[in-house]
Amino acid sequence: MSSEDDAGGEAPGGSFWEPGNYRRTVKRVDDGYRLCNDLISCFQERAKIEKNYAQQLTEWSRKWRTTVEKGPQYGTLEKAWHAFLTAADKLSEIHLAVRNHLAGKDSDKIKAWQKEAYHKQMIGGFKETKEAEDGFRKAQKPWVKKMKDVETSKKNYHAARKEEKTAHTRENHAKADSSVSQEQLRKLRDRVEKCTQEAEKCKDQYEKMLEELNRYNPRYMEDMEQVFEGCQEAERKRLCFFKEMLLNLHQHLNLSTNESFHALYRDLYQVIMAADNQEDLKWWRNTHGPGMVMNWPQFEEWSLESQRPITKKEKSGKMADDVTLTSILPARDGVVSQTPLQIRQRFSYQEEQNSLFCDSLRAPAHVNGGKEDISEWSDEDTPKKCLDANGQEEDIKVPGVRVRALYDYTGQESDELSFKAGEELMKISEEDEQGWCKGRLLTGQVGLYPANYVEKVGS
Repeated sequence: MSSEDDAGGEAPGGSFWEPGNYRRTVKRVDDGYRLCNDLISCFQERAKIEKNYAQQLTEWSRKWRTTVEKGPQYGTLEKAWHAFLTAADKLSEIHLAVRNHLAGKDSDKIKAWQKEAYHKQMIGGFKETKEAEDGFRKAQKPWVKKMKDVETSKKNYHAARKEEKTAHTRENHAKADSSVSQEQLRKLRDRVEKCTQEAEKCKDQYEKMLEELNRYNPRYMEDMEQVFEGCQEAERKRLCFFKEMLLNLHQHLNLSTNESFHALYRDLYQVIMAADNQEDLKWWRNTHGPGMVMNWPQFEEWSLESQRPITKKEKSGKMADDVTLTSILPARDGVVSQTPLQIRQRFSYQEEQNSLFCDSLRAPAHVNGGKEDISEWSDEDTPKKCLDANGQEEDIKVPGVRVRALYDYTGQESDELSFKAGEELMKISEEDEQGWCKGRLLTGQVGLYPANYVEKVGS
């Protein structure tokens, strides 16, 4: 709706001063209440948009974080990629804060002002509307009465002049007609004089009523202005409040003034600039390329020990590679316990020590048919067995200690055990220098496990 450019402009429905035209001003009170509702609805819809955008940012970040983590990208560029996803999470929080302002504090403030400015009546409508209506009606009632008198006197005067005109016309026609008697002409002249007198009398009455109305106009205008100014003041308060609210909404929606918003993109830019292709290429070279450690073949002297089966672990040739234990899952009341990284270095001399340890557990060589029978075995032959006097295999009895698993563990090699948190097993050797123990599961399987993944039963 556009406002009038000129202060004295006329609206299409007529002047404000005409009877009943004050109702446009009265209706503005009802319009103000409706505009409060419209303003609330408008920005509550914007709040929903902010919320949906925040949720979409979070979902997008969650989806692609998993994809990037499992994908082939690596190094500092992977960190930069992750920085975008972290920035999306932070931006989501900012837009949620905007949503909370729009749908919460701002809407509540408008509702509170609306309730204070507009008071509903039991019979319907608003108290302010009725007061404005009554004020205008009271101010206009005397003027309307005088205006009706003017209209009546005007109507009577115009009717008298019309009658006078008709009498003149008849008189003129009679004069031109020779068949009209003198008596008839005299009556027509009397009629003209009478109509003229009546017209003059109505004119005096009309002028009198109009003069009386004009004398009352200043009083009428003053009373109407007084009521109108009251309505203007109420509307001025509404306009000022709406401007204040629009400024508040602008402040909440204008992220350019939000320090968190600037910090978010500043940090993202720094992480992107920190991406170093040379560093990533160097990491790949050392981890998956020529920079990796290699156990090159060397001359080995023959020995009895070299005749036993070579385990898969020995074939792998991991001389000094760090092996990080994985598959650490939640244990005990759903709390994830952090365990130190287990590092295991396997050397050829360690294999020999393991073999000597196993030899010490064997029974002396059995004689079968006058010949010495030596049973050969490897680390992968679990549980350890030997031949009895009848040539039958039997388990080597080794004293053990009952232990309970603190965490889930999945063996990475064939000679390692796999178990779940809470599962019990037998510890059958002490911890070695690399932090590994040998143990036996309830199924009878024997193998290695990280020492700090278990605790002694009863401890």
